[in-house]
Amino acid sequence: MGEDTESRPTREPRRPRRATRGWPLAAGLLALILVLVLLGRFFQPPGLGDLFGTETRDRSGPAVLKSIQDMNRHEGAVGTYQVVVDLEKDARFLPDAIRGTRTLYVASGSVGAHVDFSGLAEDAVTVDEERTTATLRLPHARLDRPYLDPERSYAVSKQRGLLDRLGDLFSDNPAGEQAVNVLAAQRIGEAAKESDLTSRAERNTTAMLQGLLRALGFEKVTVTYG
Repeated sequence: MGEDTESRPTREPRRPRRATRGWPLAAGLLALILVLVLLGRFFQPPGLGDLFGTETRDRSGPAVLKSIQDMNRHEGAVGTYQVVVDLEKDARFLPDAIRGTRTLYVASGSVGAHVDFSGLAEDAVTVDEERTTATLRLPHARLDRPYLDPERSYAVSKQRGLLDRLGDLFSDNPAGEQAVNVLAAQRIGEAAKESDLTSRAERNTTAMLQGLLRALGFEKVTVTYG
């Protein structure tokens, strides 16, 4: 006599659930990070600038010598200058809040004045027969190119429109910084031209040459410029 067996329904294998619960959390964290980055880039509230700290590493290669030039001149004087540059760029038909920049920059730099000895003619130096009197005819002193000191130059403020801020997200805006540096160097060069830097360089060069030649036995040393 056989046993009755109950027919049990076969269970289907469970399908693995898709990991969908983690996506909303990841999306929320990503949105929060994006908001914090935008706030730090545009508004920079106190304490938020250091939230995503950056580490600076110098990966520059060694300097390569390209050329060597003999310096046949005397640096007679150096002037140090400081200028405040207020550079503003506006866009037509757009308010400053949308498009435009204004940079207030304090630039410090120096300009040297020198007397060039490399192009002297044969009769530029004359000596009498007794070798007690010497006459030197030199060219006028000239100004060097202005040198900006990056360690002493700094931006006080920089105002940017909304479109300029969005553009800075994808670029460091080197053209804007270059325009400020060029204008600062131009202002320092103009200040050097209006000063007595070249006259001071000629006086110092004269004193240097007179001391040198008198130490060699000359009693009278005359230096002229023209």
